[in-house]
Amino acid sequence: MDDDRYHYRVIARALDEIDAAPAPLSLEALAGRLGMSAAHFQRLFSRWVGVSPKRYQQYLALDHAKRLLAARHSVLEAAMASGLSGTGRLHDLFLRWEAMRPGEYARGGAGLTIRHGVVDSPFGPAVAMATDRGLCGLAFAAETGVEAAFADLAARWPAARHVEDVRAVAAPLAAAFAPAPGCPHAPDAPREIALHLIGAPFQIKVWEALLAVPDGHVTTYSDIARAVGCPRAVRAVGTAVGRNPIAFLIPCHRALRKSGALGGYHWGLPVKRAMLAREAARADAAAPRAVLPET
Repeated sequence: MDDDRYHYRVIARALDEIDAAPAPLSLEALAGRLGMSAAHFQRLFSRWVGVSPKRYQQYLALDHAKRLLAARHSVLEAAMASGLSGTGRLHDLFLRWEAMRPGEYARGGAGLTIRHGVVDSPFGPAVAMATDRGLCGLAFAAETGVEAAFADLAARWPAARHVEDVRAVAAPLAAAFAPAPGCPHAPDAPREIALHLIGAPFQIKVWEALLAVPDGHVTTYSDIARAVGCPRAVRAVGTAVGRNPIAFLIPCHRALRKSGALGGYHWGLPVKRAMLAREAARADAAAPRAVLPET
């Protein structure tokens, strides 16, 4: 996964250059600002995303979220009504989850052993945590730093016993970040990852709604509030989205404001933008006719 960390660092630098430029940059200009040849830059991004750097730059633009909301706005009520039943799908990745019992949650994780480790990911270093029943925490540390990300997750279960054990989280994380179908080295069979959700009942309901947002699509905080039966609780929904302990796999990055603005992201807006851009680019590459409208 070292390549993934390197690729994300390049993308983070590209974000800064794209945002600072008064007009879209050519492939040669953007590659030059990153200290790379155009050919190397092209290969790197095509391998990481599946589309050319020129096209990917469109996905990284600041107004991309608005265009994405207009083109791929998921109606969550229908998805929830179809019976999610605790299973979500991300590419060919199946997520099977169970919630911690209310008594366990109230005790702050007392009696639980939570194993943790730092792994490389397509979005920089990630801190992962797992109980015997599945992943219970995943945070991206490119913006916050590893120590802060670990402290944030660990504080959610203050009474648990935390043990460093990267092997306990390496296998599910390798499955989570494996190449998508159609990419080189993609798995032949669907992958299943168990999640152990630790949160209050309302929070878990919001996270379940997030699992219904398809890959490459987005929704709004208002839509989530309606989907969980609390249409006026938009602020509470936003808080619950921000408290999602399992980033990316429970896709809180796909939640936008009604205006199309990105809103916040617990692990840094550059990470959220990169996630949305990567997913939309891959969705378009897989379905060439489903292209976002030009602006």
